[in-house]
Amino acid sequence: MAFQASYRYARISPRKVRHLATLVRGKFAEDALEILRAYPHRGARMLEKVIKSALGNAQDPDQNKGKTTRVDDLVVTDIRVDGGPMFKRIRPRARGMAFMIKRRMSHLSVTLTDIAEP
Repeated sequence: MAFQASYRYARISPRKVRHLATLVRGKFAEDALEILRAYPHRGARMLEKVIKSALGNAQDPDQNKGKTTRVDDLVVTDIRVDGGPMFKRIRPRARGMAFMIKRRMSHLSVTLTDIAEP
């Protein structure tokens, strides 16, 4: 059974989080949390929260249809970092021109599945 969690409109650029997502893709959930705890990046804290939320969804009996799921057997099968909307600001430049400042957001989504499932 797959358990999902997402963090939408995260105030961080997707480019800053994608390299962390590739580190934990395919790892056990507990190992992924340990890897992310070792990194000092702000994006690592955000991914850590999403994985913890997916683990909480796995332990919830309402989501799990009454079955017991061992948290040790869950693997991060799908982790996506997609671009979200942008705050657009104008910065004045020389000779009367203006440059666009794009403050990017991202959508983080994690899917955990049981290792026993094919």
